[in-house]
Amino acid sequence: MLRMHFHRQTLVFHQPIAVVHVFISCLGCDKFLLKTEIMIANFTRMRSFFILGFPGLSPQHYGSVSALLFVIYLTIAIGNIFILAFVVYEKSLQKPTYLVFCHLALNDLTFGTVTLPKIISKYWFGDAITSFYGCFTQMFFVHYLGSVTSFILLVMALDRFIAICIPLRYPVLITNNKISVLCGFAWFIPLPLMVAVVLHVLTLPFCKSNVIAQCYCDHISITSQACGEDVKIVAVTSLCVAMFCLLLPLAFILFSYISIIVVILKMSNAAGRKKTLSTCTPQIFITCLFYLPRCFVYVANTVGFSFSLDVRILLILLYSLFPAAVNPIIYCFKTQEIKQMLMKRLRKTKIGIEIKLSY
Repeated sequence: MLRMHFHRQTLVFHQPIAVVHVFISCLGCDKFLLKTEIMIANFTRMRSFFILGFPGLSPQHYGSVSALLFVIYLTIAIGNIFILAFVVYEKSLQKPTYLVFCHLALNDLTFGTVTLPKIISKYWFGDAITSFYGCFTQMFFVHYLGSVTSFILLVMALDRFIAICIPLRYPVLITNNKISVLCGFAWFIPLPLMVAVVLHVLTLPFCKSNVIAQCYCDHISITSQACGEDVKIVAVTSLCVAMFCLLLPLAFILFSYISIIVVILKMSNAAGRKKTLSTCTPQIFITCLFYLPRCFVYVANTVGFSFSLDVRILLILLYSLFPAAVNPIIYCFKTQEIKQMLMKRLRKTKIGIEIKLSY
């Protein structure tokens, strides 16, 4: 509440407004009116945000949607924890390629844990309110983890590029220690950038609705509730950071896989081509799952193809969470060593059970 005093008159502004026209009668003159335009800067802070989720969803479907989201979260959690535990347990799998898989699995697990519990809570318990700083914290992790994924995919592409294009140098250039350092850089590089983006958004005044038209807090949904001249500056700055974190790795990833395909096509032996291609098939699938849906949405918006709010939210949710749920399946069924080791363990378990039953 803002109070302003003019000649013992108190004007109370109950709603944040940008311009107020105040008419004050001049002392000793009933006919003269002074029209004063007062510019008021809005420095209010919202205490909380309301997660909208799917606005067109009927309340009778809230239970089924929350159950579906819970199953997706369980799939992400169980699948990625299994990959992490399996690689840690199997010493023979502790190689550079699988260490990269572990970093990506950890990233996917964290992303699902950051985004899904709140929207599940909304539809299951009716808890759609998130605190002001809680929303900003979620926004940080959403964009930070997305950026980390891009750089981990870059490391993954580098690993395959050296293994196929310069195989004789691979044992020297790519070791467990070196790949761990590269993955460490993948986690560190986006960190100061995303902290700067969040702090920049925090400087904005918020004078619009507190409704987040999304299943979780992200940059667009939060800044759309801000006002002031600095909103465009924040938007442009954030776009530049996003382009750096997404397009720079993508450029090298494209170069790597194009070079790999060229090398494979030059091979005279068909069996050799097939075997070599199979060593990078999981990486190509994982990269396509991450980038292609995003490119589709961005291109569709650019050419003027608009989606309804529900469809847009669903698409963003799918391309954010689908890779995290599917990646462990790709690791197990498209990576030959993991597949063979898994089958070996299953056979041993089956034999052990049969022996116990025979007694």
